[in-house]
Amino acid sequence: MNHEDPNAEWPRVEGRTLDPADWPELRAQAHRMLDDILGYIETIRERPVWQPIPDEARRRFDGDLPEAGSDLAAVHDEFMRFILPYGTGNVHPGFMGWVHGGGTPVGMLAEMLAAGLNANLGGRDHVPIEVERQIVRWMRRIFGFPEGASGLFVTGTSMANLIGVLIARDAALGFETRSAGVAGSSKRLAAYASEAAHSSIGKAMDIAGVGRDALRRIAVDGRHRMELGALETAIQADRRAGLTPFLAVGTAGTVDTGAIDQLDAVAGICRRERLWFHVDGAFGALAILAPDLAPRLKGIERADSLAFDFHKWGQTPYDAGFVLVRDGVLHRNTFAESPPYLKKEPRGLAGGSFWPCDYGPDLSRGFRALKTWFTLKVHGTAALGAAISRTCALARYLESRIAETPELELLAPVELNIVCFGYRAADAQGINPRIVVGLQESGVVAPSGTIVGGRTAIRAAIVNHRTGRGEIDALVEKTVALGRAIEAQAAATGAPLRQAGGE
Repeated sequence: MNHEDPNAEWPRVEGRTLDPADWPELRAQAHRMLDDILGYIETIRERPVWQPIPDEARRRFDGDLPEAGSDLAAVHDEFMRFILPYGTGNVHPGFMGWVHGGGTPVGMLAEMLAAGLNANLGGRDHVPIEVERQIVRWMRRIFGFPEGASGLFVTGTSMANLIGVLIARDAALGFETRSAGVAGSSKRLAAYASEAAHSSIGKAMDIAGVGRDALRRIAVDGRHRMELGALETAIQADRRAGLTPFLAVGTAGTVDTGAIDQLDAVAGICRRERLWFHVDGAFGALAILAPDLAPRLKGIERADSLAFDFHKWGQTPYDAGFVLVRDGVLHRNTFAESPPYLKKEPRGLAGGSFWPCDYGPDLSRGFRALKTWFTLKVHGTAALGAAISRTCALARYLESRIAETPELELLAPVELNIVCFGYRAADAQGINPRIVVGLQESGVVAPSGTIVGGRTAIRAAIVNHRTGRGEIDALVEKTVALGRAIEAQAAATGAPLRQAGGE
């Protein structure tokens, strides 16, 4: 029989933590790391927007899980050599691909503070939750929502859209759906969004158990806005077929062209037809901060739920999505749980009802609110609004450059900050995707590609507050040069453009 003292091991492990043995050494290394990342941002214009990842860098991440630790300085060096140079590039002013914000040094520093505090914002009574609640109150005021409206930080608008769909589903079917599921209801639901709406709406319908097939994609007009007549026709057709229309989604800033649906009119249809009105304002909602753009969002204040991202036009570092819900009670009823280990108390650390976990699927939640709070406090809404206006002015400047360049053509109206254009060629369908790749690999500017009206397009999404006319000029000049070079190469070799690396 083993009579060893169970506490015999204790002297050898007592006092072992993951804190540094040498705090001054850690501080010195921490300052080097901070200086390096601030230097990266400060000198970002001296670097390529994006560059292909060399095989050596990729192989660095095929290694085994380390059992023994490494020196912090050595791991930081590995970061500097093999991670930092090969990011997406959205910090760079030449990044015009997907709708990614550029971030700010202020937001970066706030993220560092949040990591040090290591707060879990799922619940309990601590000031980080009060910071999030303050931003909820600010957003109520900015968007004209009532006092009873609730809000929540999430990863991004995809999650915020899901929350909006779930609340709408439960409001339509009854909150017993949380137990019985949608199969427990005799109602067959139908929802509506434009053809230009983001794919996350369909995914939300899928996750909510309603199904993608229940989402009606409504035709758009010449400005890529949802056709109001087509929306009303679809609603009536579903009612005649015995379905229950429950949700219409308006978009404030479509992903392809930046179009804004006629939100006030869609809100009116929803009120008349008793539908939940959700607005996907992923990037466009924050145009509310720009006095010259805010009138175009008329009707957003009538939304039942609104989804948007601070990490796009709000320039907060990733990730910082947000959902605002007009009826906080309905919002809470969709998500609240009360197991014994989450019991709220009138006093103590378990106080502070209601907890954020009562308003969304996550119990473990990071302090996303802090970097947003710092961004709003340090820069102010006036400066953020001016940056938003400036990106739209740059889009109009790009539009004018395209108009004066014979080799280029505009492929969609410029509504906000997104410009879809193409190189004029006999085989534009084959050449434009190659130009996009060439631009990205040049390291000078990095747009993305899309399809507009069945035609391949070069898509410039101007979101970064650092972007200026120089980057727009470079985009135009480099596009023309690449187009000419690709055409010349195809003519010399006789190779079809598509086989040479097109679609």
